[in-house]
Amino acid sequence: MTTLSRFEIHQPGSAIEASQMLSHFGDDAGIYAGGTELLLAMKHQALHYRHLIDLKVVPGLDSITVRDDFLEIGATSTHRSIERSALVQKNQPALAEMESQEANVRVRATGTLGGNLCFAEPHSDPATLLLVLDGAVKVEGAAGSREIPVGELIAGAYASNLASGEILTKIVVPCAKPSHRMAYMKFQIHERPTLGLGLWLETPDAGLTFTSARVAVGCVCPFPTRGLDAEKLLTGSREDVETRLPEAADAIAGAADLVDDHEGGAEYKRHLIHVFLGRVFRKAAGEIID
Repeated sequence: MTTLSRFEIHQPGSAIEASQMLSHFGDDAGIYAGGTELLLAMKHQALHYRHLIDLKVVPGLDSITVRDDFLEIGATSTHRSIERSALVQKNQPALAEMESQEANVRVRATGTLGGNLCFAEPHSDPATLLLVLDGAVKVEGAAGSREIPVGELIAGAYASNLASGEILTKIVVPCAKPSHRMAYMKFQIHERPTLGLGLWLETPDAGLTFTSARVAVGCVCPFPTRGLDAEKLLTGSREDVETRLPEAADAIAGAADLVDDHEGGAEYKRHLIHVFLGRVFRKAAGEIID
């Protein structure tokens, strides 16, 4: 039977104080936001921290606001609060829908979006959709504050590009516009998703043509990956895009570092990308998908 080693919880009054604590304790310290992944990893001795810095007590880090056509989501906002937020539902409904399907009820109630992104679990949904939505994160550290695109935040499986002592404080997502079409779908038969696929399209004529596209795949590779070559194939008339979907799926699979793991082999995951790109395109274009 595995048990947690003894640790001390520290409760900072601000993000700056949390950053100072993190720098002070160094490798002996970890950030505690929701704890759904962290405490499990500590229980199984995958991580060892003598000090946990509790961000959930920092005022304002659980707020959700809209500023200058951007959603600003505090790092300790739970998946459940994002799912239920009227601001998110109005300004980025694809994000609210994705959060409603994240993990399970217990995780949604306690797990946080900031914690999820920093933990960088490969088989997870949020980072893939946020990559498609052109999201970014704001961080605080001894050197001040900076903004990092979501695509540059995750360095690999369970690894981020946060500098020593930096604290993620906010997730920033552009608000959806009438010309935008977005969809995220996943395939899951075990505890964690096998595939996550997100698509963002810009259309000037209600879906007859697409002038810009962003597509990303996750869960099949160590970290979410944009399909930059595929995006070129996903622009043009709807009829032309539909004929190029198989080629685009191959381009997405080629851009991702598909891995063989307990969820399946690389060729199986390539097949899933082909199947789900068609579905996510039809969903983004407004068709009803069973």
